[in-house]
Amino acid sequence: MNSEPHIMRAFDRDLETVQAMLMRMGSLVEDAIVRAAEALDARDNDLAGRVVRGDAVIDALEEQVNLECARIIALRSPTATDLRTVLTVMKIAAYLERCGDYAKNLAKRSTVLNQTAPIGDSAGSVMRMAKLVQQLIRDALDAYIKRDATLAIEVRQRDTEVDQMYNALFREFLTHMMEDPRNITACMHLHFIAKNIERVGDHATGIAEQVIYLVTGTLPAEQRPKGDTTAYDRGA
Repeated sequence: MNSEPHIMRAFDRDLETVQAMLMRMGSLVEDAIVRAAEALDARDNDLAGRVVRGDAVIDALEEQVNLECARIIALRSPTATDLRTVLTVMKIAAYLERCGDYAKNLAKRSTVLNQTAPIGDSAGSVMRMAKLVQQLIRDALDAYIKRDATLAIEVRQRDTEVDQMYNALFREFLTHMMEDPRNITACMHLHFIAKNIERVGDHATGIAEQVIYLVTGTLPAEQRPKGDTTAYDRGA
């Protein structure tokens, strides 16, 4: 009796399980990013606290994904495309976990900023930027589920929009700091919030690149387009 079809069906079931975890993780990350921005916009410390506490669920899901992927590799011995799929899932989960960390950091800084006077429409600008990266993550994960390299390439290209928004905010914060030194502390917190969101955009493009690799077997050869022209360290 040929056991190969049975093994393939078992692998497919296992993959569906781990992909469901990954999509749950992605949904939580998308929600965390926008809710953290909402906490800043609405000056809502309770909401910010929920975002911070919710990061533990994202971390736990990443651990579950990794454990399940390790189990699949050990039990199913996937080869070629199947192995590439499992490894891609693990890498995407790592990107999502980092995005969750950035959302948590955003929420923490918002509780500090909620004790200071608002700086122009900075909270509204942060919200618009957060919604943009939320859509990038959503589209990148959609590209993974559909195995759509074209959509993944579009996500990668659209990251420049996030960079442009970040650059505009950076200049705005500099202006506020120069106009009134009392704005410096708040603007520095706002800068790091904007930087966190910009980094989420980078991770969304990282997910997109993994999708391209999964579908085509190769990572994009060209450097990803970047629009961050500030002098600040990209690891901030």
